[in-house]
Parts: sequence; structure tokens; C-alpha cells
Amino acid sequence: MKAVHFGAGNIGRGFVGLLLHEAGYDIVFADVAAELIDSLAAADSYTVHEVGQEGQDKVVTGFSALNSGTQQAELIEQIATADLVTTAVGPHILKFVAPAIAQGLAQRSAGLAPLHVMACENAINATDILQQEIQSAWEGAEHDLAVRATFANTAVDRIVPAQAPGQNLDVTVETFYEWVIDRTPFRGNEPAIPGATFVDELLPYIERKLFTVNTGHASAAYFGAAAGIEKISDAMADEQISQKVNAVLQETKALLVTKHGLDPIAQEAYVQKILTRFTNPHLPDTVGRVGRAPMRKLSRHERFIGPAADLAERGMETEALEEAIAAALRFNAPEDEEAATLHKILASQSADEATASITSLEPEHPLFTKVSSLIEAAA
Repeated sequence: MKAVHFGAGNIGRGFVGLLLHEAGYDIVFADVAAELIDSLAAADSYTVHEVGQEGQDKVVTGFSALNSGTQQAELIEQIATADLVTTAVGPHILKFVAPAIAQGLAQRSAGLAPLHVMACENAINATDILQQEIQSAWEGAEHDLAVRATFANTAVDRIVPAQAPGQNLDVTVETFYEWVIDRTPFRGNEPAIPGATFVDELLPYIERKLFTVNTGHASAAYFGAAAGIEKISDAMADEQISQKVNAVLQETKALLVTKHGLDPIAQEAYVQKILTRFTNPHLPDTVGRVGRAPMRKLSRHERFIGPAADLAERGMETEALEEAIAAALRFNAPEDEEAATLHKILASQSADEATASITSLEPEHPLFTKVSSLIEAAA
């Protein structure tokens, strides 16, 4: 079995690549980072260091690497004969990898089983985004594309912090992971990935992860940054910050229980597990890394405005989420382009204009006035 994976960074190697290796796939890593690809091409193996309770080292072998910018022909050939294509590149990069996938599908022999395509990104229904981009690049009949590929959305969860200098290809990750895949597109022919969980309804899992893990992680980062704390684990060791993050997740728990019918006891256990993960002292994660890209994190369907808007529409409490949003608005990292953009908007637009620019909320939405007030206070 062969898998082509776009994105040879820490998540690609330390999460998706590891699970595909353990599932028995030969992996072709594709990336535009020339130095990284050259290192992978020259290596026989790398080690994933799982840290935390019952941590262990796992060695990944059986991979090759291609530069997706300069080795297009070879990459397309590999896609044409692969069983699986995955990505971990960031949702905004999917449009750049789609043409190569489309060309690989076009060259695929008629007798081969459909290529399984899954985007493993921190975004709701990222594979749908990738599929749309592939369709835009597809030059054949739409029916031919449907025959040649199966597209399945996924929800992924593993904390992979910024790596310590000198690790080369090795990656340090937490022990916990979750890869949930929508079973329905496969029609009984799911790929064999023992480390993944296949479900019939994915949205509850996507939102449970996004509105618990991502919302909580970012909240810890923004509260920590406001307190002048560098590490996420140190921020969570601060009792006031820990209480604030827990309060945020109590609000998102209330939403998930109401919206998706999740068991409140099970969701509370999940919340506490997530809070424990954030306190892992073996993960050198920083508030700067986790808090970066605040414009995306404050967008309409992301980790703050998404659940807060759903709660407001239901007339439910959003006070803790509003406090986290306020902290996000004050996040200041000069090296982060999105943080700089955020502060330019706050300085140059009225509160209502900035609310629309940052969150895309409509003025009549029940959350709009609350966010506008937060923006006015932050400006």
C-alpha cells in the first residue's frame, strides 16, 4: 500500500505519517521546503518521541520524499498509483496542492480502486475544501472524477509543539491522539488504518474537538500572553488562568450537549482530559505558537466566534467566551502578520466595522453588539 502525504512538517511526520507507517503504508512525503525534503530523501528513518504518561519512542521507516515545487512529474506519477492521499499543510494551502492531485487522478489507470483523499487539517470539513479545489483543476468529466476518487472529511487531534533545536527529522509529540474519519463516502471500503476511528456522523466529533481542544488551547495562550507567561503548561499552572479556561470549556460543553446530544458526563470527562493535556510539562509549547494567527482564530466559524454565536442564538451564556475573545483581541506578537493586521484594523476602523471585518458577524446577530463592545474596549 502507498500513501502520498502533502506536508512533511512536524504534524505530517509526527502524527499522520506515523499512523500511516503503523498501518503498513509506504509513504511519499511531498513539500516545498527544499532542505526538509532533501533531509527526508537522504534518511532511512526518523523517530517520533511521545512524551507524557506512558511515553515512548517510535521509529518511522519506509518513506521517500519529493519536492512538490520542483518534482511535479514524479509527484503526479506517485499520486496516480497511490492508494491514499492525505494533507497536513493548513487549509489555506489546499488550493496549491489540488492541481497535482487532479493531474494524478487524470493519469490513474481505469482498473485501480478509487484514490482515498483526506485532508487532515484544523478546519471544519477541510476535505470538502480540497475536493472543490480539485474539481476546479479537473479538466475531465465530473463523473470520471467521482469514479477515480473518494473524498472523506476527518477530525484530527494531537498536540505537536514547536520543536527543540537540533532534533533534525525527529519529532516530539504528546501521547494522546485522535483521527476520526467519516465512514460514509467509502461505502464499506474504508482504508485500513488501525489508529483511526471511522464514524457515520462526523460533525459532532469535529465540533467537539474544535470547540474543546482548539478553543481551550487558544484560550490558555491568550490568557497566558496577557499575564506575561511564555509556556502553555506554565499558564495552566496559574490557578486564575486555569479557572478561566475551564469556564470557557463549560460554555462550549453546554453547546455541544445541547446541539449534538452528547452525554454531559462523558463530555465533562473529555473536558478534564483536555485540560490535563494542556498541563503536560514535557511539551515545550508556547503561548506565541498557539496564539499565532488570531485573525483566523477569531473568524466566523472558528474556535471562539463559532461556539459563541451558536450559544447566543440559543440564548445561552457566553461570558467566559467573551473574556477569551477580549484576550485574543489584545494578543500582540510583532512577528505574527495576522496579529499586526488585527491591530491595524482595531486602530483604523470603528468598533462595528472592525467586528464585521474580523468576525463576519451580521449586525443583527445577537453576538454582534457584545463583540463590538469588546473591540471598542480593545482599540
